[in-house]
Parts: sequence; C-alpha cells; structure tokens
Amino acid sequence: MCLVVVTMKKIGVIGLGIIGRIWAGHYQSAGVLVGTWNRTAKPDAPLGLASPEAVATAADVVQIVVADPPAVEAILTRILPTLGPGKIVVQSSTIDPASSSKFRDLVSATGARYLEAPFTGSKPAAEAQQTVYYLGGDSALIQELEPLFNIVSSSRFHIGDNVQACTLKLAMNLNISAHMQALCEALTMVRRAGVTDEVFFNALGKNASSSGVTKLKEPKLRAGDYSPQFSVKHMLKDMRLASRINGCEDFPVLDVVRDRLAQADRAGYADEDFAALMKLLG
Repeated sequence: MCLVVVTMKKIGVIGLGIIGRIWAGHYQSAGVLVGTWNRTAKPDAPLGLASPEAVATAADVVQIVVADPPAVEAILTRILPTLGPGKIVVQSSTIDPASSSKFRDLVSATGARYLEAPFTGSKPAAEAQQTVYYLGGDSALIQELEPLFNIVSSSRFHIGDNVQACTLKLAMNLNISAHMQALCEALTMVRRAGVTDEVFFNALGKNASSSGVTKLKEPKLRAGDYSPQFSVKHMLKDMRLASRINGCEDFPVLDVVRDRLAQADRAGYADEDFAALMKLLG
C-alpha cells in the first residue's frame, strides 16, 4: 500500500488587530504558524518577528489582515522582494475591488500566487473558529489552502474572482450597517415610549426583521457596552470604500449609514463597537 503524506503549509500573519491576533493564536495552536508582525509592536504576539519581510521569508503563505488599502500596499511594497514561485499571499483586509486588482497584479508579477479572502464574523466568531470567508481567485489555490482555512473558519464560499469577492464583502457590511442603524432607531423609539428592553427584544425575536445583527448586538445595546467587536472606524472605512464603487455613488441607505458612522467617528467613538451608533440618538 502506498501512503500519501500531505504536508501542511506554514503561515505567517501580518496585522495583529482584533481578528489577526486571534487567528494567529489558532494557527500557533495547530502548529502551522511561523511568524507574525504588526506595525505597532505587540509584546504578547505569538512568534513575533522583527519585520514583515522576515514573516514573508519564513512562510509559505502570508496572510495580510490590516486596516485599509494603503496599509495593504505598504506591506506589499516591503515584502514583494521576498516573494516568488512557491509563495502565496492571502489578502484578508476589507478593500475595494480596484485596489485588489492592483495588488493581485503586483504579487503575480513576482511569480507568487494571490488570493482575495475577505471574511465575515467579528471577535466572538473568530474566537470560536467560526469565521466565514468570501474567497476570490483560482479554485485550485482555494482547495490547496483548505487545510489552513479550516483551522480558523467554519465556512468558505468561492465567490468568483477577486473583484467579486471584494464587492460582496462590502455589500455585506452595508447590509449589516443598515440593520444596526435601524435597530438603534427602533430601540430608541420604544424606550422613549416606556417599553422595556426585555419586551422589545422578546417581541423582535418573533418578528421577521430579527437578524443575526440583532442576536449579536442585543447584549451590547442592553448593557450599553460598546467595547469593540468591530469598530466604528473600520465600518466607516468600509462604507467609504463601498461608496466609491462604480454605480453605488448615490445609494441612499449607503449614504445615510456612512454619514452616521462619520458622525460617530467625530463624536469620539472611532475605537468603539459600531453599535455605538446608538449613542448618537441620546
């Protein structure tokens, strides 16, 4: 009998925010992490290395989880000289389609491979290894990376190409933001009428408008707890990116939620959970 031995690829994580730090811990527990790096030093970072170049050199797969397109570009500018055939870049920051295509071309020019891999699921989902990926790129590459994705996620959807994956991710965040704004307004309305939170959420649970956002954010709204699962500043960035997609410049709900998030940012809530939209209603 001939035994086939499958060797798990080694991964490095660049960007240790809320999600990147959690993923790195899961990879470390699985024995596949070779290094991490964050622009601001994290003393407790698992297998922290001195530079992104060091991470890219050590890893078969480099997963980038940073704030925005300029941050991704800054990382790629540094690591491109270390890339080449055999290397894979998994781009998991939420970015716009045009930036994604630019980054894919930069990586591909080195002989390395590129996969767009935005995701959904905030801190609780990441901790429970329940992240959901929206993957854009070559199906064979996705299959090759399945053992790594399985460590940190529960579901993977092959959306299509990189542009389609980025667009879907921004569309999902638009839907989430709209739900959050509506939930805050509805809760404020009934509170002003003297209806208790208990009654409101029990009734909402039997209503067609109840959603995953309701379930996730109910405890935070009831407790006035705005510790970040997904911050105002990051959701605002995403809505600004969505507004620049061709054909989406005059979407009325997108305009409203982007402007409300901008108000929350100006009010000093940038680092709080985007449920802090509630605070704008008094």
